[in-house]
Amino acid sequence: MERLVTAAVERALAEAAAWSSPSGGKIDAPALLLGLLTQSECRAAILLSEHGIDARRVCQRWPSLRRQAGAEPASGTLREASGSLNAAGGSYRLSREVEWAWRLAAARLADCPQPIVFGTEHVLLALACGDHEVSEWLRQQGIDPDVLDAQLHQQYGCYLVERADANSQPLDMPDDAIPAEPTCGAPDTARPQASAKAAGAGIGSEVSSGGGSLTVEVPEGPGPSPAPRHPSSAKGGEAAAPSVEVLRVLDAVANRAGEGLRVVEDYVRFVLDDRHLTERCKGVRHALTAALARVPFAWRLAARETLADVGTTISTPAEQVRRGAAEVARANFVRLQESLRSLEEYAKTFDGVLAAEMERLRYAVYTLHRAVETTQWAVSRLAATRLYVLVDGRSSADELAALVRALVQAGVDAVQLRDKRLDDRQLLERARRACEAAHAGGALFVVNDRPDLAALAGADGVHLGQTDLPVKEARTVLGPEALVGVSAHSIEQARQAVLEGASYLGVGPVFPSATKHFEQFPGLALLRAVAAEIRLPAFAIGGVDWGNVGEVLATGIRRIAVSSAVVGAADPAEAARQLKTLLGPA
Repeated sequence: MERLVTAAVERALAEAAAWSSPSGGKIDAPALLLGLLTQSECRAAILLSEHGIDARRVCQRWPSLRRQAGAEPASGTLREASGSLNAAGGSYRLSREVEWAWRLAAARLADCPQPIVFGTEHVLLALACGDHEVSEWLRQQGIDPDVLDAQLHQQYGCYLVERADANSQPLDMPDDAIPAEPTCGAPDTARPQASAKAAGAGIGSEVSSGGGSLTVEVPEGPGPSPAPRHPSSAKGGEAAAPSVEVLRVLDAVANRAGEGLRVVEDYVRFVLDDRHLTERCKGVRHALTAALARVPFAWRLAARETLADVGTTISTPAEQVRRGAAEVARANFVRLQESLRSLEEYAKTFDGVLAAEMERLRYAVYTLHRAVETTQWAVSRLAATRLYVLVDGRSSADELAALVRALVQAGVDAVQLRDKRLDDRQLLERARRACEAAHAGGALFVVNDRPDLAALAGADGVHLGQTDLPVKEARTVLGPEALVGVSAHSIEQARQAVLEGASYLGVGPVFPSATKHFEQFPGLALLRAVAAEIRLPAFAIGGVDWGNVGEVLATGIRRIAVSSAVVGAADPAEAARQLKTLLGPA
């Protein structure tokens, strides 16, 4: 299938392909964002600039981006850009997150006159409305996909389905301020290859270029359907309105989903007191409202018949009892997930776009559910854990075991073994001895980097850095009850770790450290940011000692992880006691 794009998008794709990333040669979201920024005269780059987003910030946020050796910037006229694309084979592969985001953007614009020539503002919409790290970051910077969606609808003069909060968080520009993409850079023309296939395609396997066919390798799938029309106005090829019976199902299940989501959001907001997860709940709620707007609310009301509903009088005793707030949240998560599946299945009978959006939201809720449950569990398990000490393997297993016993007796709550010198056999022996000593005193024991050795040693968990195994792989090795800590050097990394199922965070580095070299120090500002929005247990890391622990506590972070401040002291046990006193009661 074909998807028509402007010259600016062609150049942005060429530029994005010049940046290597962890996506195995595919264009991923950070690289595509960089590509958009190179088209400085086009609307996407202007919008990004208005929100303080430039290439430097993107490279700082995603330091894994590296320009490929010998890659030349994509610049010049349409003819030159198109020629270079053809010379290179004209083939670009998209990562799964970009592929899905592009489908979502096409689905949002399905009710616009077709075919739409995708410009940079459409690509920005795709990046902003997805469910991945770049999407979340863009929304945090103020790029609201619903606002951009509404403005694109107005620009293209299409039937606009009312969307939730479409006028909230404006993009600091009038509604008519988005110019048509061909005004950017070299002049562009509509492609003569447009076909009926392109009109209905969400995103297919080809993107038409100025000098030929630009291939984007994306698995084919059903194209987005237009929003349902009333039977009296339906034309050939348009989706007809659902039957009254299906509308009754949609109305009841949509109400159930919305009610369940509100209950969950209240738990996250008032019980967990977690701003990050509350914002995720709010995002799901707004997306659900926007998607359901494809079915006119008046139709739902007309089909509603509560008085004749045979299910209103059926209940079980278990429905009337909840053993605490956490069980209330769990029951309503299940209710929400079941409702989204029901909405997805019944939407398939008349609107494929609505069905696809319900599927996407269902998976987003699965991730949210895990994050909420993990946070609740971790808060309980680590409630009394305030002082966390990192130790090396010492000169022998006996010396290490003696040190751990002394630290635990002095009040240390958790011990982590971190040693890059020892071979695996030595490290396993040390881990087993240290684990025995920690558990004998009632403390937790964690191994750095190595979930395999942590499992063999009987440790409580593992701590991972940003370049270590993902949380998913570590938990596969250690099991569902293990602690999996993650180091976070930015607020975005902290948020992502929460969604990935981390049990706690190591946040920093706060100050220069005698045991580990860092090039940058996010410092106290990062501690304040994490304390303000994330309830998952967080330990300040990097150079914390008795002289600066007061500054740490002033940020709202109540836990610290230290190394040289204790093990480098003349009397490690006494140093631990002093720090524990400064931390105060749990």
